[in-house]
Amino acid sequence: MTDEDPRTDGTRARPAVDTVLPLPLEFEAHYLAHQEEFHNYALFLLGSNEAAEQAVHRAALETLHHWDALLAEDNLQQQIWAILRRVVISQALIDFRENLALLDGDLGLFTALGSLPPRQFDAIVMRYVLGHDTKRISWYMGVTASTVDYHCRKGRERLYAAVYPRAEEKRDRT
Repeated sequence: MTDEDPRTDGTRARPAVDTVLPLPLEFEAHYLAHQEEFHNYALFLLGSNEAAEQAVHRAALETLHHWDALLAEDNLQQQIWAILRRVVISQALIDFRENLALLDGDLGLFTALGSLPPRQFDAIVMRYVLGHDTKRISWYMGVTASTVDYHCRKGRERLYAAVYPRAEEKRDRT
């Protein structure tokens, strides 16, 4: 094979990637065997092909990054599904946060919620919107239960400070 490019303008095409790293054969086989069910799961929870594809791609990259350690696990499939679930939940929270700006509320709660720092936002949404307990939130976030409680407490304080003055202003006007 030659480096000749069939272009007629005389320029030579550069490859998009200089070096393609080979994927571990087992990883590639696993991904190909399960990609459709991963996508269907993500599509069901996220509601759009684009979001599902992004989530499955992120989960595959994370799985690939930890592939050698995952192979040493007792239940490889369980560990890979845990990664996928975590990524899909993360994508759902990102999408939810972006859509908060579209919601209209009298007190400014949605704006205040959307302005929380990411960890406080995640903890507040998972506890008070999704109804998850502290143990489940701590697993998802990868922090201790006391850290989840801290993020919830600080998030509530920020929400109260942002919303309460607006509620008082409306009461004073009437």
